[in-house]
Amino acid sequence: MRKRLKQAVALAVTLSVLSGCASEEEAVQMAPLPVVENQQFKPVQDWTRNIDDGVQHFYSRLAPVTGYGKLFVASRSGMVQALDPSTGKQIWEHQVSAEENAKLSGGLSVAYNQVFIGSENAEVIALDAETGEEVWRVDVDGEVLAKPLADEGMVMVNTSRGILQAMDAQTGVTKWQISSDVPTLTLRGDSAPVSISGGVFWGQANGRLAGAFIRNGQLIWQQPIGQPQGATEIDRLVDVDAAPVVEGDRLYTAGYNGNLVAIDLRSGQQVWKRNYSSATDFVINSGLLFLVTADDHLVAVDIRSGTELWQNTELSHRILSAPSVISGKLVVGDSLGYLHWLDPRSGEFVAQQQTDGSGITVPPLALADGYLVVTREGKLSKMHLP
Repeated sequence: MRKRLKQAVALAVTLSVLSGCASEEEAVQMAPLPVVENQQFKPVQDWTRNIDDGVQHFYSRLAPVTGYGKLFVASRSGMVQALDPSTGKQIWEHQVSAEENAKLSGGLSVAYNQVFIGSENAEVIALDAETGEEVWRVDVDGEVLAKPLADEGMVMVNTSRGILQAMDAQTGVTKWQISSDVPTLTLRGDSAPVSISGGVFWGQANGRLAGAFIRNGQLIWQQPIGQPQGATEIDRLVDVDAAPVVEGDRLYTAGYNGNLVAIDLRSGQQVWKRNYSSATDFVINSGLLFLVTADDHLVAVDIRSGTELWQNTELSHRILSAPSVISGKLVVGDSLGYLHWLDPRSGEFVAQQQTDGSGITVPPLALADGYLVVTREGKLSKMHLP
């Protein structure tokens, strides 16, 4: 029952039904495709291939990842592949579930010569990065919808039941767990944990950001990012689903129906906060933080002061991916399979790129010589800007 509630809420949020006094028809209206009159460049395709059947229409954040000279990709049905990033040729392939019902969603992460993946079946799986052979598989308490974190010899996952679980990276044996309260209704998705200097930090469905010591799971501090408000359970959603980002001596995080917040890592105290609602990962580059709001507005904020530099509203309700910075350009994907390229200093469109039309849920992955983009139907393309 809880899973169905989470899926229903996710759909409501995706369609932006929470619209105040606006009618439902007005609330879910997708912005028309922006017209880029003076396209500054046209991306060049180096190679392309399919990753099984992709993630289709399901919720998933299976993004490609590089490591050990390889590119690792996966499909929701359980096909994991290692590819040569220069040519796209397959190095190895492994099907993690014989029934093709793996429901992979949390991942991929690469460390300790292994590939770590989580699933909606409440499993964490470790594969050998060189051969693709399974090293271990363990059950955890709740779906793993966010990317695992590997650090200090451990693998940590943030599950849908509000549990941060740490396992030994070589064996999968649980080392410690931290539980948090989960409201009756939450968004579909969870915050991927991040680490720095022996600490792990992650968002929670109750509207808080938490920090703990990796070695023993002892809490360092918790910081409220949003407070439940409103008359209905949907109005009171305060999930912190975006992965925190560490930059210098500060940690940045954002919450749904909450705030964008800068936190001092040593004290855990807020440096500044701004009223932006988001459940999408964000990116920091050259002193600027780029955020996709709950209404699919793109915002650029100065990380030292929190001052808004620009806001682009022309992609409203196009169901955007998290943003990425490629070759000095800001880029986001949308649910109709377009990549929108913007000038990071002005927020103006500089180029537009169409893929297979099935939709883009994860941001393009920057490479030294270009970038990778993957669609819902599993089309993976290696490209570069001329």
